[in-house]
Amino acid sequence: MKTETPNPWIKCPQPNPQANLRLFCLPYAGGGTSIFRLWPQELPSNVELCAIELPGRENRIREKPISDIEILADNLVEVLLQHLDKPFAIFGHSMGSRIAYNLTRKLHQRNVNPVCLFVSGSYAPHLPELNPPVYLLSDTEFIEQVVRIYAAIPEVLLADKDLMELFLPILRADVTVGTTYIPFPDEPLDCPIFALGGLEDPEASHDLLASWRDYTRSSFSIEMFPGGHFYLNENENRQLLLQFLSKTLKDYL
Repeated sequence: MKTETPNPWIKCPQPNPQANLRLFCLPYAGGGTSIFRLWPQELPSNVELCAIELPGRENRIREKPISDIEILADNLVEVLLQHLDKPFAIFGHSMGSRIAYNLTRKLHQRNVNPVCLFVSGSYAPHLPELNPPVYLLSDTEFIEQVVRIYAAIPEVLLADKDLMELFLPILRADVTVGTTYIPFPDEPLDCPIFALGGLEDPEASHDLLASWRDYTRSSFSIEMFPGGHFYLNENENRQLLLQFLSKTLKDYL
């Protein structure tokens, strides 16, 4: 009997063939699908969480990371088109929100639309970057700036030279994706956009999140949560986020 080869791009922590809706989730720079491993426990039972595994991390560690958002989104379109036999939503955080928007834009061009798009921890890509570009800096300067801006690299990783050699190309590619994307002047999306952020995150203040408003002709709203840029990794704040996602998705089930 022929067995189906798992798709390396999609990892479902708790597969749910009976689900009525799929939620595709894109990670922040340097992140993998493990970010979302606990999410299915707190989402509605009829929502299947499908985390996107980007090249270069976790189970795809031997693959070269992609630093061009257009190439990345084109790949994801072809992947997702094979899994859109039921309604779906898309969530992305930080760099993931830029990818999520570009993916949704390309699906929209094919008359395929999610029930809604969640963009978290990022202002809209047409705004100028808040910080000087760091992706072209030397390794030492790059690490210093990423730590200064995001405080995103654990101390245990910084102290391990071998691990950093593996991690740096991934992080550099992701930061390039997140900070070099200039959106095309397309028509607004047809799906609702929910812009999400941490109350203590200067990268995603209420005013900056409002910059997504013109990216849809449907409804738009902003939701703020306690915490900083990585609020979704903090237990209590993650629970608040998932309560919000659950309530929102139930309206589309």
